[in-house]
Amino acid sequence: MLKKGDIILLLVIVLGILSAVFFGREDAVSLSNTSGIPVDNIGITAIIKKNDKVIRRINLTSLNKREVINISGVHKATIVAEKNRICFLESDCPDKICVKTGWLSQPGEIAVCLPNKIIIKLEQDKNQNVDGVVK
Repeated sequence: MLKKGDIILLLVIVLGILSAVFFGREDAVSLSNTSGIPVDNIGITAIIKKNDKVIRRINLTSLNKREVINISGVHKATIVAEKNRICFLESDCPDKICVKTGWLSQPGEIAVCLPNKIIIKLEQDKNQNVDGVVK
């Protein structure tokens, strides 16, 4: 026979499991800006730096055609930008970790070619008409 304390403990455990299932999903809440465009799909900018200086900024969201960027230096590197993604296509650096990184498509992702001192970083544009994002 269950006592009153056992029933309360059982209810707390069930509520904890249900809240973990409901709030644990990333897509449980969908946000959009004032135009109705989902927040995840707007304003991703790729910033390409060499020797810690910005050499190129590309708005990947509005990019309509494939761009190929060749960067020379100690080693040569080729960067390809397409709509909503960018990557190191090839590099003649010794380890090719930058090429193995693959496509970047989410804000905050970074690809680095240390021998060439090149960094590709994706940032979400600040001007989105969104007050805040909660995940």
